Amino acid sequence: MHEVNVDLLIVGAGPAGLAAAIAAAEAGTGEIVLIDRLAELGGILQQCIHNGFGLRFFKEELTGPEYAQRFMDKLADFPQITIKTETMVVDIARDQRTNRVTTVNARDGLVIYNASAVILAMGCRERPRGAINTPGTRPAGIYTAGSAQRLMNVEGFLPGRRAVILGSGDIGLIMARRLTLEGIKVEAVIELMPYSSGLTRNIVQCLDDFGIPLYLGHTVTEIIGRDRVEGVVVAPVDSNRVPDLKRAFRVDCDTLVLSVGLIPENELSLQAGIELDQATGGPTVDSDYQTNVPGIFACGNVVHVHDLVDDVTEESIVAGRSAAAFVRNLRAQRTQHAQCAQSEQRVQREQCEQRGGGDSGDSGGSDVSSIQPAKDAFITIKAGRNVRSVVPQRLRRDRPSVLYIRVANPEQDVVIGAGGLRRKLRHVTPGETVRLTMAPEYFPEESQLTVTVEKSEA
Repeated sequence: MHEVNVDLLIVGAGPAGLAAAIAAAEAGTGEIVLIDRLAELGGILQQCIHNGFGLRFFKEELTGPEYAQRFMDKLADFPQITIKTETMVVDIARDQRTNRVTTVNARDGLVIYNASAVILAMGCRERPRGAINTPGTRPAGIYTAGSAQRLMNVEGFLPGRRAVILGSGDIGLIMARRLTLEGIKVEAVIELMPYSSGLTRNIVQCLDDFGIPLYLGHTVTEIIGRDRVEGVVVAPVDSNRVPDLKRAFRVDCDTLVLSVGLIPENELSLQAGIELDQATGGPTVDSDYQTNVPGIFACGNVVHVHDLVDDVTEESIVAGRSAAAFVRNLRAQRTQHAQCAQSEQRVQREQCEQRGGGDSGDSGGSDVSSIQPAKDAFITIKAGRNVRSVVPQRLRRDRPSVLYIRVANPEQDVVIGAGGLRRKLRHVTPGETVRLTMAPEYFPEESQLTVTVEKSEA
C-alpha cells in the first residue's frame, strides 16, 4: 500500500468523467487521476452502436463509440491526466485537509489518493427483476436491456428469437429496434404507466416505424417456463396500478427484456456522507455541481438520469471547471497559510530565543471552509406543482444556471415558472427533461425558489 497526492481524482471514465477531466485540465488543474473499473474508457457509450448522439453538442449525428472517441482523442493533449482502468474505488473519506480515496487494481495493489477535489461520475445501473417482484420461476432468457445490448453489440450473441420488452424507457425502445434489425421478432413493448417514459422521437423511430405494438397501462404478471422462457402473462392495470387478472392474456416468447428504470450508483456517495435527493436518487448539488461535502463534486447519471448524453457533457464541463477553481483556491489558501506560518514561526523563534529556548509551536493546516461561499449565497430549489425533480438543487445567486426539470405527469399547454421566469410549452412528459436557463435577474429575494408547471390560460 502506498499514498499519492493529486489535485483532482475523477471516479468513472464514461461520458461524464471524460468531459469533466478534459474541462478541468483546460481550466488549469494540476495532476488529474481518471479511474474506471472497466478495461476501456467510454462507459456505456461503447455498447450504444446506434446513432443519435451529439446532435446538440457536436452539431452532427454520431454513434455512442464515436461520441466517446471524440473525448478520448483529446486526452492525449493533457499529459497531466493519468488514466487508471480496471481499478475499483473501495472507499472515500473526507477530512479538513484532503479527500482520501482508496483504490485497488491488479497492477498497483492498494493505493490511497489524497485528492484536493473529487468528481463522482459513476453513472447509473439498471433495476433487475427482483426490484419489480415479477412472479414465476427463474428460466434462461431474462435480461436487463443493457445486458441484452452488450450481449449483442459487444459480445456478438443473440439473446433469443422472440422477445417481449417490459418498460418503454429510451433503452427499451432502442432495444426494440435493435432486436428487430437483428432478426428477432419483438412481440410487444409493455408499459405500466398510461404514457411512454421514452423520448417521442424514439417511440416513432423504434416502434412505429417497425410496427411494434406498445401496450400502455399494462404489466407482466407472470413469467412462464422452467428451463427457458416460453411466454409471459400480460394484464392491464387500473388507476392504482393493480393488475386486472381477469383481462390478462399470454404472449408467447423466448426472451424477456427488462427496461424498468435506472438507479444512480450512490454507494460511494453515501460513504462520503453526501446528501441524496429522494426524487433523483443521486447527490444534491449546487450550480457548480458541488455536493454538500466541500471538495466533492458530482455529474452525469450519478446525479440524475439523463435523456441525452449532450446534457451529461454540458453539466460535466461545469463540474470539471468548478473542481478546477476549487483546487486553485485551495492551493492559493495553502500558499498563503504557509507564508503566514513561516512569518509566525520567525516571530515565535525570535521570542523563544529571547526567553532562552522552548518549542516554537505549530500553526496547523488549512481548512476548506474558508474558501466556501456563505450560506446566503445560495437559493434552494423546491419542486412545486407537477414537478418531480429539479437539478441542481441549490443555485448560486451570482451566476446563471441551467435547470434540468422532470415533470411528474404529462400535460398539454403549460407554463413552467421559476422565480420571475415563465416559459410556455405545448406539452411536457416525464420521459423528456425540460432545460430552463435561469439568469440572476429572475432569482427571488427569498432563500427559496419554487419551480411549478401550471396550465396555460391562453
